Amino acid sequence: MSEKDSLEGSLAGYKEKISPIDKATLTWDRELIFVGRTRQGYEIEFDAHVQWGCKPTDALLLSLAGCMGIDMVMFLQKMRVEIANFKIDIVGERNPTPPQYYKAVEMVLNIAGKNLDPKKVERAISLSHEKYCSVYNSLRPDMDVKVRYILEEKEPSKEITD
Repeated sequence: MSEKDSLEGSLAGYKEKISPIDKATLTWDRELIFVGRTRQGYEIEFDAHVQWGCKPTDALLLSLAGCMGIDMVMFLQKMRVEIANFKIDIVGERNPTPPQYYKAVEMVLNIAGKNLDPKKVERAISLSHEKYCSVYNSLRPDMDVKVRYILEEKEPSKEITD
């Protein structure tokens, strides 16, 4: 069995649980503030003035990083990488005139752990972008996305169980 088949097989349970239809509600609260609520009851506040919540465009960047981060951790764990820390710094460049869509996004993955291998990280990035990251694949096809990574060899903390 190839590495690709093994990785895809390991995602079968997770990806099959994803409903083909997502539902949410967005309710106007006051001024330019809206509250979004997922079907599961999670809430996020959107605020054009960024006093009570985040801008929708910030939520989009975080969603892109969150989707890719989930993919990356799952892939790397399946590749026997022991992750101690994982952080994504993300910068988006927007079109200066309306519609102010993201023209370019740069992500820097800061990964610390054991058994880190640039080839495994590059493979995980490729799988996320080419096939699995729903957010990335829902964005404009002309958006330039660059991903860099910084690897740090570090012993993962061991959880103590009684």
